[in-house]
Amino acid sequence: MSLHELRPAPGAKTKGKRLGQGIGSGTGKTAGKGNKGQKARSGGGVRPGFEGGQMPMMRRIPKRGFNNARFAKVYQIVNVEDIASRFEAGATVGYEELHAVRLVQKDRLPVKVLANGEMDKPLTVRANAFSAGAKAKIEAAGGKVEVV
Repeated sequence: MSLHELRPAPGAKTKGKRLGQGIGSGTGKTAGKGNKGQKARSGGGVRPGFEGGQMPMMRRIPKRGFNNARFAKVYQIVNVEDIASRFEAGATVGYEELHAVRLVQKDRLPVKVLANGEMDKPLTVRANAFSAGAKAKIEAAGGKVEVV
């Protein structure tokens, strides 16, 4: 196949509707716009959301309330058991190490360690936040907690 042999798919290219071309065309006289009225005029029509002068929907519905969720700090969650199962005793576990074993994503959100599971080996864990239970478990196993 060459460039000069390329053709659009059948039915892909259609002629535009020719409006106002006489009675016999089917789109003559009023050109498919019906009889008179604002929408039949040149440039006629109403803006989006206009409801004929009635109070529009966007102004009728109540707009109230406030939610602090938009200000919440979002963390990537890592559990103590996941750290214990993937690292050797005495290792230092930080963001790069957690990313290397796919416990956190690369989007650089802060990391929080939670206390789900058991910690049975001494590890130095570096993260942005720790739950009180996770901190206790890591230190009970002989490890260290470093807040970055």
